[in-house]
Amino acid sequence: MKQLDVKLMHPAEQIAIIIGRIYRSGMTTTSGGNVSIMDDNGDIWITPAGIDKGSLTPADIICVKPDGTVIGPHRPSSEYPFHRALYKIRPKMHSVIHAHPPGLVTFSIVHQIPDTSIIPQARSVCGPVGFAPYALPGSELLGEKIAHEFKKNPDYKAVIMENHGVVLMGEDIADAYQRFETLELCARTILNANTLGEPKFLSEEQILRHEQAINTNLRPFMNVKYPSDERAIRTEICTIVRRACSQGLMCSSYGTASIRWRGDDFLITPSNVQRWDIEPGDIVQVKNGMVEAGKMASRSVALHHEIYRRNPKINSIILTQSPALMGYCTTGVEFNVRTIPESWIFLQDVPRFPFGSQYDNLDALAEEFKTRPCVLLENDSVIVTGDKLINTFDRLEVADFSARSLIMAAPVGKLHPINDEQVEELRKAFHVGE
Repeated sequence: MKQLDVKLMHPAEQIAIIIGRIYRSGMTTTSGGNVSIMDDNGDIWITPAGIDKGSLTPADIICVKPDGTVIGPHRPSSEYPFHRALYKIRPKMHSVIHAHPPGLVTFSIVHQIPDTSIIPQARSVCGPVGFAPYALPGSELLGEKIAHEFKKNPDYKAVIMENHGVVLMGEDIADAYQRFETLELCARTILNANTLGEPKFLSEEQILRHEQAINTNLRPFMNVKYPSDERAIRTEICTIVRRACSQGLMCSSYGTASIRWRGDDFLITPSNVQRWDIEPGDIVQVKNGMVEAGKMASRSVALHHEIYRRNPKINSIILTQSPALMGYCTTGVEFNVRTIPESWIFLQDVPRFPFGSQYDNLDALAEEFKTRPCVLLENDSVIVTGDKLINTFDRLEVADFSARSLIMAAPVGKLHPINDEQVEELRKAFHVGE
């Protein structure tokens, strides 16, 4: 997939890429949703009305000039009026996304706002979220009501639309998309947690402690070498991260992958680049506990380092958030993977560590991987380890599929897990833990 560089790409090309991502991720329909960019000339570039969102190209994107002149082969989106209204009240915002993702639509139709304290990064990414009353789609009144809601709080960059969907703003389209994707992750996490039991939210103190506790400013080293095997690892990490994003296993604001390189040295994703757009040059080399100069490693770099140091058989690690797995991370409900043979063979019994263990109890958390490949970290992530990165990713997929199956089973009936005797049979037949 083409990478998004907002500094170099034409607005029409940016919009075509983002609306394609939204559609392929199942967060809008063929006819639903609209995306716009206001450029430095005051021109508003916007998706067209009535054109298949699954096949839009840059040539389909419409330009509306400040005087109202429309340039392009189609009509602009019927929701153009509220895009124009939002740019008028927020001149520093240069992109607007409106769509109907299932999670946020659920909150829209029950007239609630998802609590972003469900995961640690969401508060800073999404900010406070407003709620705009209903008005006829495409009407000037709808634009007025949404604009009025954004005016209530200068920090609002996201608003739930009553019985309609969501609208988000950003300084550029990547910023808006990251907010959109993260808010939908929060919504789906809360919904899954409610299906399983009762969601547990982070306190203000926990979020503040989390922000202060993890230090990514490790000592840098100069004269970095990039031999062929190191470069191959960079490409492999980028391929898997983009694949995880496309499958809903990572999102723009969260997801870390690393591969052991030589000894305890490894390469890891950065903390300041959106996951969809990571390129080989962004990957951070970690050597002798130091990071290559000029880069900021993932916030979980210390945990990766400790896992590699204590577990010489582990050669790759993924930390991420998927809505299904986060449903288990945010409740006290056991993630029982004794469902089908593959789930237990790949994951074994999955323990849960308290939120904050990645800095308060790092030694015990890293030590846990001596006996099992997968751990849940409350309200934070699932941590999966393995040999080759593709095998670790496979294990992540199995974990996510298992979580989704269990969530779908919850309303149907009681789980009947594989028993201890059957588990022991699997252990011996497939040499699990050897």
